[in-house]
Amino acid sequence: MKTMTAQEVQEYMNNNKDVSIIDVRETEEVKAGIIPGAVNIPLGLIEFRLQDIDKSQEHIMVCRSGSRSGMATNILAGRGYNVINMDGGMMAWDGPTE
Repeated sequence: MKTMTAQEVQEYMNNNKDVSIIDVRETEEVKAGIIPGAVNIPLGLIEFRLQDIDKSQEHIMVCRSGSRSGMATNILAGRGYNVINMDGGMMAWDGPTE
């Protein structure tokens, strides 16, 4: 599984404007703050929302601590998606949120 630290994700976002971030936390959790531009698809809905995830694009997966996003990364990678798990999740994120 490919991984990036929260700091690496911030640097990547600063250098790439077309970054796809998928936050797999539950809707209630996202209300506390989400990375700007991230799309919320709760982990339990990932397999039902595959049509909403561009297979030709790289996606960074995020959750609270990195565990659920790791599961989502494995699910999507197994289906041929190019995905990266953000280690530490939002607990490690010190960048902006919305």
